[in-house]
Amino acid sequence: MKKLQLLAPAKVNYRLDVLGKRPDGYHELRMIMQRVDLCDEIEIALADSPGIRVTCGRKGVPDGPGNIAWRAADALLKLSGKEVGIEITIAKKIPVGAGLGGGSSDAATVLMGVNELLELGLTDERLMEIGVKLGADVPFFIFKKPALAEGIGDRLTALEEVPSLWVVLVNPGIHVSTAWVYQNLRLTTPDPATIIPRSYSSLDEVCELLSNDLEPVTCGRFPLVSELKEVLLAAGARGSLMSGSGSTVFGLFDNESAARLAAAEIAKSPGWFAAAVRTI
Repeated sequence: MKKLQLLAPAKVNYRLDVLGKRPDGYHELRMIMQRVDLCDEIEIALADSPGIRVTCGRKGVPDGPGNIAWRAADALLKLSGKEVGIEITIAKKIPVGAGLGGGSSDAATVLMGVNELLELGLTDERLMEIGVKLGADVPFFIFKKPALAEGIGDRLTALEEVPSLWVVLVNPGIHVSTAWVYQNLRLTTPDPATIIPRSYSSLDEVCELLSNDLEPVTCGRFPLVSELKEVLLAAGARGSLMSGSGSTVFGLFDNESAARLAAAEIAKSPGWFAAAVRTI
């Protein structure tokens, strides 16, 4: 049985601007995104019996067609026309519904893995076209570089330079619906002409970038998310921000030892997930 063992990394948003609502119901976004080395572990195997089987065993993550990884495999299996089975096992390490892109990363990883196992020879560009129909963040994980993401998140421009950083992720165990956040977003009138740099040479420059238009919505409903920012800053973070639609908050640290010390201390709070990770 042919199979692959793959890692699906999480991401953080250093910046998330909501520029307006599109005629198709989606929102026009402008984001700076980077992957971090907190990863779901995914095994993808070909099987003789047709059909797609997804096993996760994590509360809040369906095993069947409701799983975005299942839909990713289904899209490529239909495209291939092959009569084979695909078995996917996901060991979740990324908190669910946390603004870290775990589901989108799983889908992207499955697209790339199934493409390899079925020997389809599809380019990353083609996989990104397929991926955006599954979720707006899926193309970013196929892109595999720190990026400026525009449109609904599907127009990607690689950053020219971005420092390797130590990041502490903190999740209080609150599941936040991205759809709910956007439904309750009160659009302001941002200046779409604002120029966002494509190059960052230091931690200070990244800290100056930190901004998330979704933060007031999530923090208004879950004040604890706002408190987590203060917890991280008190623990030595140089900057702190909610990632995506939440509920994860991250802090940027000067070095590994400071990040690991802060994560270990914060993790003592009952029900909180905390991890020191590095950007990739």
